[in-house]
Amino acid sequence: MTIRPIVTIPDAVLRRKAHKVTDFGKDFQTLVMDMVETMRVAPGVGLAAPQVGVPMRLVVVEYGDDEDDDAPKKLYVMANPEIVQVSEDDKVLGIEGCLSVPRLVGEVERYHKIVIKGMNRLGKPVKIKADGWLARIFQHEIDHLEGVLFTDLATRVWEPSKEEEAKYVD
Repeated sequence: MTIRPIVTIPDAVLRRKAHKVTDFGKDFQTLVMDMVETMRVAPGVGLAAPQVGVPMRLVVVEYGDDEDDDAPKKLYVMANPEIVQVSEDDKVLGIEGCLSVPRLVGEVERYHKIVIKGMNRLGKPVKIKADGWLARIFQHEIDHLEGVLFTDLATRVWEPSKEEEAKYVD
C-alpha cells in the first residue's frame, strides 16, 4: 500500500465531475487500499478518489457511532455511489472540514438520513442506509465526485482552533 498525496485547492481535479468506475481489476483494488491507508494516516473519516488526484467515482469511509476513539469502526468502500433517498424534511446544520481544504471549517446543512446505492470493491451492488454523522460523511464525499466542496455549501466558513480542526476534518 502507498500513502498518496492529498490534492488541495485550487487543484482542478477537485472541481471536475468524476467518471464512473467500470473496471474493478488490480489497479482499482490498489487504489482502494491506497485510499484507505491515506485516509487513516491523514487522519480522516472519508476520502474521495479526486482527493488523491484520480477523477473516479470512488469513496472510502471509516466511521464508528461510538464517541470512544478505541471503539471499532466500520469501513465502507463504494464505487459509483448515488444518493437515492433523503429525509426531505429532516436537515441538520453541522460543522465540516476537508483534507483538501486545509485550515478551514464551515457550517453545512445536510440531510439527516439518506440511502446510498452503489457497488462494493468487487463490483457487486450495495445499498447503505445512513443517518447522523455517517450520512453527513457520505454526502460530503459524494459531493467531491461532483466537483463540489463543502465551502460551496457552507453558510459560514472560518479558520478553526487546533481542537476544532482535529475534530472536523473529513
